[in-house]
Amino acid sequence: MFLGIDLGTSALKALLVDTDERVIGEASEALTVQRPQPLWSEQDPADWWQALDRALRRLRQDHPQEMAAVKALGLSGQMHGAVLLDGQDRVLRPAILWNDGRSSAECGILEDRVPTSRQITGNLAMPGFTAPKLLWVQRHEPEIFAQVVKVLLPKDYLRLCLSGEYLSDMSDSAGTLWLDVAARAWSPAMVAATGLPLSAMPGLVEGTAPAGSVRADLAQDWGLSPGVIIAGGAGDNAAGAVGIGCIEPGSGFISLGTSGVLFVATPNFAPNPAQAVHSFCHAVPARWHQMAVMLSAASCLTWVSRVTGAENEAALLAEVDAETTAPGSVLFLPYLSGERTPHNDPHATGQFSGLTHATRRSDLGRAVLEGVGFAFADGLAALTAAGTQVNSLSVIGGGARSRLWGTILASILGKPLDYRHGGDLGPAFGAARLARLAVTGEDPRGLCLPPLLEQTIFPNPAWQDAYAAQYQAFRAAYRPSGFPHKSPA
Repeated sequence: MFLGIDLGTSALKALLVDTDERVIGEASEALTVQRPQPLWSEQDPADWWQALDRALRRLRQDHPQEMAAVKALGLSGQMHGAVLLDGQDRVLRPAILWNDGRSSAECGILEDRVPTSRQITGNLAMPGFTAPKLLWVQRHEPEIFAQVVKVLLPKDYLRLCLSGEYLSDMSDSAGTLWLDVAARAWSPAMVAATGLPLSAMPGLVEGTAPAGSVRADLAQDWGLSPGVIIAGGAGDNAAGAVGIGCIEPGSGFISLGTSGVLFVATPNFAPNPAQAVHSFCHAVPARWHQMAVMLSAASCLTWVSRVTGAENEAALLAEVDAETTAPGSVLFLPYLSGERTPHNDPHATGQFSGLTHATRRSDLGRAVLEGVGFAFADGLAALTAAGTQVNSLSVIGGGARSRLWGTILASILGKPLDYRHGGDLGPAFGAARLARLAVTGEDPRGLCLPPLLEQTIFPNPAWQDAYAAQYQAFRAAYRPSGFPHKSPA
């Protein structure tokens, strides 16, 4: 038995998976985000730990024998978040999250200090990444910065609580802007540029490697056997790729979670920062990947459901499916939290256009589904421009449950989309696979295969011409906010 734990932004999920890769049990605990100021996005790490404790206690209650048979657990998590610790491992302030946009000025400072930063990290300096957050703390909260002894990513804070170890994996660390992504090692120049010593960084391991073990007292509380291994794990998208079998070059997926990701595995480090494409290490050795990232995807559907008074997202999707049978005339820009690929604009905002007295709630809902699809088309164009070959695309995440959304996406992208068994399990399933690899040492290519294909959704030919025209209107509707703004160091 293996445990996969995914620390998401809106929930923590734990999966109990057997050696035949059947999900035996699962538990989820909701999380909330605090936004105390415009552009800010924070969470209290104590809430993550409490959610993990509740989830594993529930799994122990429901599946005591299986929990006792667990050999290893894997960790996946939201990337880029900054957990700041003092010398006694006390959290110094709320964690600054991936979708926090406060550090735009610090991005310019960082690139000025290290002119080769894009070559080292393979990425533009963006406010979502970890390093600019630390520069912001240094400049705006110097009394806190002076106490920082360690900086951990969200899932690695859970690892510290679980095992007492300061460790991280390559895929998650690649999203900090402190990693030399080609060398799979910390970059002394990038770390020094944020005023930190290398000792502030955790040790590095591959996602498939052992990285600590569960403390004896916790194992007893959760009904685990002594010595349960913790795998290196992965950032959420790389873990999702492991779970969906996306480790071979050219294989890719679309993730319809809080954020949206178009992910493609690559055989080597292939950066394209000019179009805000992310180039990161994969969770398995000797693999890298590229991502086009949009900051709001399924969260846009949640938002429009709430503001229009729909009962929930599923109810709105049913309404859209019943009342709209063709591409709509309402256009939506999904930049509710700013945007990364291809605009790198944390100040970008959402927008509806084309509204009339005849516009219904279902029209707004469909426009949101289409707007997210057009943003994915932007991402695909950025990857293609970088020379990335996309051979196949699967769909994962909560939004994968909607066949209507799948048809819209396939029609906009002009590509068939594969839906696989367990695709909605997301990164937690990949984390469970990494847990198994950390114990068995087997070849990832033999384990990380695509799950059973449930259906393939093809483009609707009747919609494609209309979507091609709408996509041009979508691209024309975006107006840059003027980011990046540089400030003196």
